[in-house]
Amino acid sequence: MRIISGKHKGKKLLPPKKLPVRPTTDKAKEALFNILNHRVYWEELKVMDLFAGTGNVSFEFASRGACTIVAIDRFAGCTRYISKIAQELELPITAVTADVFRYLPGIREKYDIIFADPPYDFTSDRFSKIVELVFKQQLLEGEGLLIVEHSPHTDLSGCPQYTGQRKYGRNVFSFFEGSPRGRCY
Repeated sequence: MRIISGKHKGKKLLPPKKLPVRPTTDKAKEALFNILNHRVYWEELKVMDLFAGTGNVSFEFASRGACTIVAIDRFAGCTRYISKIAQELELPITAVTADVFRYLPGIREKYDIIFADPPYDFTSDRFSKIVELVFKQQLLEGEGLLIVEHSPHTDLSGCPQYTGQRKYGRNVFSFFEGSPRGRCY
């Protein structure tokens, strides 16, 4: 796993092998961040990373200058690793050990981007529940963006606020906007 761009460009990270994760591939991550480069101002970005795993996506956001990142994962080994690397690299990441479905209803903060990378074997209902919770709790800033990573076997196009998707091999990113503009990615 490596950081692709920003302050820590090229930095290789070696998470413990025993973590129960499936990190986003470098190819898919690079494609996603190329899309975001044309859309966001990094230095003012507030991000929430759900099912953060190794922190791969959180580290990329932080390296590019996001000012606040909250990384949520239910496995303490994952959040300990994220906290350790964030401290070593002086990154603005707060790692929280919690179940996403129990954590989201208690949040009052709003974010510019919420990224969710749940296990690919989730049922469609569980994927849809993430989208539902984010919009029910109004967790996105006005034109905020929810990005859900999933396998090609999952279809989230029927969820409210859906604006499109991009496929990169076995990785699919579905996009949802707080204020839909009617455009696809």
